[in-house]
Amino acid sequence: MPDVTVMRDVLRNGFDQTDLPWVPWTEPGRVGVEFVVLWGPDAERGEDSAALLLRFPPGAHGDFHEHLGHELMLVLDGVLDHSDGRRFVRGDLVVEEPGTRHQMSSAEGCTVLAVRARPASARTPEADEITTGVGAGA
Repeated sequence: MPDVTVMRDVLRNGFDQTDLPWVPWTEPGRVGVEFVVLWGPDAERGEDSAALLLRFPPGAHGDFHEHLGHELMLVLDGVLDHSDGRRFVRGDLVVEEPGTRHQMSSAEGCTVLAVRARPASARTPEADEITTGVGAGA
């Protein structure tokens, strides 16, 4: 029988992160981001989707990348900063379409649920793309 994971009341009473198996995300262009895999791509099943909990301590950032499929991000705690200057707070649900290019960061720190239909690919920002400057081109 398949496993079922339940994390109760993650929005109403805060989100206790202490018992989760956080792993540093050490890919190029990422600084300080930690993650927990809820599910990941499974080549044997032909499954490209992934769901992660992401933790951004203050000042952490991801790489600049392009989405090859949809991405859903739910801010569970703190403030998530988008490279186009928008800020998302606890309870905000963000859906990015395929082809979206961005870099996510957090000046204040945050925890995010991220679900990707397909993987993302690292990219270099072009001159006309707005970036936060945090880790851009790193």
